[in-house]
Amino acid sequence: THCISSAASDVYKRQGLKTLTIIDWAVKSVNQYRQTLGEEPVEIEPVPLVEEDKPTVEEVVITLPTLNESDDWLQAKLPDLTWRNELISLVVTEDIVRRFVVFTDNFSQGQLAYEHSLFVQPKDKFSVDEQSINVDGEQNVWQWNSKTSKRFDLYVDLLRSVDSTTLVNWYIDMKPLVDEAYSELGYEEDFTLTLQDAITRVLDMELPKSAMDVTRTSVMYKSVSYTHLTLPTI
Repeated sequence: THCISSAASDVYKRQGLKTLTIIDWAVKSVNQYRQTLGEEPVEIEPVPLVEEDKPTVEEVVITLPTLNESDDWLQAKLPDLTWRNELISLVVTEDIVRRFVVFTDNFSQGQLAYEHSLFVQPKDKFSVDEQSINVDGEQNVWQWNSKTSKRFDLYVDLLRSVDSTTLVNWYIDMKPLVDEAYSELGYEEDFTLTLQDAITRVLDMELPKSAMDVTRTSVMYKSVSYTHLTLPTI
C-alpha cells in the first residue's frame, strides 16, 4: 500500500489529474482481482495539494511632473525611445506635450499646424524645377523637384527607429499630462479618440504615384495634379 501511495504522489506531480484518473481505474481493476483471491483491497492515501507561492508583483508608481515642467522629464526619456539617438536633435524639446496635442488635434481635422510641429524645420528649402509649364490652361505651373522629398529622409529614419511598445507605454504613462493639455483647448472628450482619428487619416492617405505639378499662390506652392489627395499647401 505504501509503494502504491508513493507512486501515485509522484505521478500526480508530473502529469496531473488525467494521470490520476488512469491510476484510479488501474487500482479498481487490481482490487477486483484481489477480491477474487480473498485479499484486502489496495488503498491509495490522498496526496495533499501544495500551493506554489505566487511571485509578488510590485506596482510601479510613476510620479509625473507638472505640465509646465514636463519637458525635462521627457527629454531624459527620449534616448529610450529610439536606437538612432543621433537623430533626437530633430525633435523640438520645448512644450513637447502641448505641441503633440495641438498638432494631433489639427491633423485629425485635415489641417497641418506647422508652428506646433514636434520636429524642427528641415534645413533645405522646398524647391521645384525652374521651368514653368502649362497644365489644363493653368499658367505658371511647376513640376515637383524629386530631390525636395529627400529633405525628410532623416525624419523618416527617426520614426522608423522608434520602438512602438515603448511609445505606447509612454502615452499611457503621460496620459494625465496629455488630458490636461487637451482640456486647455476647451475639449472635454478623451484625447485618445482624436489620436485615433489622426492615425486613421495617415493610414487612409494615398501617396502620389507620379510626378506632381504645383502652382504658386503668393509665396506658397499648391498641388495641381493631386487635388483629390487634399495635400497641404507647401
